Amino acid sequence: MGDSRLSWVRESDLFMLEDKLLVWKFSRGDKDALRRIYEKYKDDLVTLAAALLIDLSTAEDAVHDVFAAFINSAEGFRLTGSLKGYLATCVANNARNRNRTRQRHPDVPLDEAAAPATESTGPDTTAIFGEELRRLTWALGELPYEQREVLILRTYGGMRFKAIAGEQRVSINTVQGRYRYALEKLRSMLDGEAENETRR
Repeated sequence: MGDSRLSWVRESDLFMLEDKLLVWKFSRGDKDALRRIYEKYKDDLVTLAAALLIDLSTAEDAVHDVFAAFINSAEGFRLTGSLKGYLATCVANNARNRNRTRQRHPDVPLDEAAAPATESTGPDTTAIFGEELRRLTWALGELPYEQREVLILRTYGGMRFKAIAGEQRVSINTVQGRYRYALEKLRSMLDGEAENETRR
């Protein structure tokens, strides 16, 4: 058991060292390093954005915006924590801004603007939102945004509650409460839909 734990620590350390090396090369204009970062995290970030926005095409745009801003910050960029956590935070901020814009400018009907990602038919959709995730995607869309954001940043982004609290500008207790309520609501909705399916 001790050996497996040590190997996990070493693997985790190597993972972070690779990110630091990639960022170091990227900050010096290495395009291959940028390509490696993009390939390494793109799928996770699109999944994260799609879960927050409940719309795959908008999610892809959000991730594109994040990487465009990341490229522009190359010269002065300094990584102080997890690269995945940093990019996940940027995606969450972009998704939050997009949701606020959507609320301020409801020219597009909400049911169209927030159409479930599962309605798309492209190959990326199949990979990210297969049929087995249809109910989960629907349930996530039913959660209040703040709860959904905490749940997704914690599960997909791997962020700590303290970091999420800083992003949402609330206390850690509030974030933990939102996480707990989100899990409870998800279970309740998914269990309820499963019961309805068996009755049909």
